[in-house]
Amino acid sequence: MTRPNPPLTEPQYFILAALLDGPLHGYGIIKAAEQATGGRLRIAVGTLYGALERLERAGLVAPGAEEIVDGRARRYYLLTEEGTAALDREALRMRHAAAVVLGRTRDTGVAPA
Repeated sequence: MTRPNPPLTEPQYFILAALLDGPLHGYGIIKAAEQATGGRLRIAVGTLYGALERLERAGLVAPGAEEIVDGRARRYYLLTEEGTAALDREALRMRHAAAVVLGRTRDTGVAPA
């Protein structure tokens, strides 16, 4: 049985988040994700394009304009309405998960170090 809305992986989440402000090409997505996480998440090129392909098949991103820069094609990607909805669902899921931990008293049930 498949889940209708499986959670996004961390790279997928930050790829979609990078596209919230508008279309970006691959390198722009990598840099935006790295900046959003303070350098903690560095998406490798192979990971990026594999994730973009899966996100495109799922209808969460769409290819946009393409331009030639230094003799190489540069494709831009757009966030779809379904991609925005998936990103919102994931942010809400993470907020609820964080509330379970952040809403508790820290010294209760903690073993001494």
